[in-house]
Amino acid sequence: MIAQEQVKRVLDKIQAAESALSDPAVLGNPVLYRQTVREHAFLKQLERVAGDYFRLLSELNDSRALADDPASDPEMAEMARAECERIEAELPAAERAVQVGLLPPEPADARNAVFEIRAGTGGEEAALFAAALFRMYSRFCDAKGWKISVIDANGTELGGYKEIVFTVAGEGAYGTFKFESGGHRVQRVPETEAQGRIHTSAATVIVFPEADEEDDISLPENELRIDIFCAGGHGGQGVNTTYSAIRITHLPTGLTAQCQDERSQHRNKEKAMGVLKARLLDQRRQEEAAKLGKTRLDLRGSGDRSQRIRTYNFPQNRMTDHRVNLTLYSLDRIMEGALEPLFEALAAHDLDERLDRELA
Repeated sequence: MIAQEQVKRVLDKIQAAESALSDPAVLGNPVLYRQTVREHAFLKQLERVAGDYFRLLSELNDSRALADDPASDPEMAEMARAECERIEAELPAAERAVQVGLLPPEPADARNAVFEIRAGTGGEEAALFAAALFRMYSRFCDAKGWKISVIDANGTELGGYKEIVFTVAGEGAYGTFKFESGGHRVQRVPETEAQGRIHTSAATVIVFPEADEEDDISLPENELRIDIFCAGGHGGQGVNTTYSAIRITHLPTGLTAQCQDERSQHRNKEKAMGVLKARLLDQRRQEEAAKLGKTRLDLRGSGDRSQRIRTYNFPQNRMTDHRVNLTLYSLDRIMEGALEPLFEALAAHDLDERLDRELA
């Protein structure tokens, strides 16, 4: 049972958060303002679920007292016992909601996401699968009203992608997609296979949060090498004839980012710089996790991004996520962007692990 005093200590911060939201100093600081908005939303959500939980406990105590009172009317006592059964059935979910609400939100979850999808083993079929994954994520984002912006793409003659880098702009995008990093394997009859044999190929997905001002990532000019080249389109076709594509290399780490999506060299540089900062942030987060000895790398695949996390079997209309032993026989809908059941299962598994650690 959760102690009411424990929840009250957390909820006592609501008034301070509400006062801060009207403080000119906070309003004038975009980073601090966003942090305060997120904290206030977290506290209000906890206030709601805690209210439901403690109301159920109070109703349960009242119903038990009525059921156990020898002076109670027999019919009323029977109704009270039925009410006890109903409340006891609802309590575990309500208690879990409060436990989850007490977990501090992960700051990066609210950010935009940066995606990299690369074709793996399988040649042209792997490139076509990479394009199918991009389409799947695009459909999901369209349904949520999130904006996708392609940063860089290396296309093939048949419409596949050897590599595609893009951002997803939307509240909570990274929190939604953070478990997608890893190896995605496909089993299907390739469009390039005349004999109709089932072929296995793969693509690798990496997702990391977009960097922002609060990360304080400094990129001095003397640590960067900037290359300018002519942009190219699918299958080697020229997008334009001007040298507008930008590749930026961070010399101390060797990390690179490039963009050729825009006709403006300045805009391409801006986008490439954003991806480079996100990659540096991701590297920093992984190094910090390694120093702390964190083992929570299974769902995110950040320990080994070639780890196979999922299989898409088209002949059986089956998708299996190997990390949570989840199998869904709705691959046709999943490839059209119906990813909610999968994401809900992954998020629930992650919450269970966080709760286990906190309660331990």
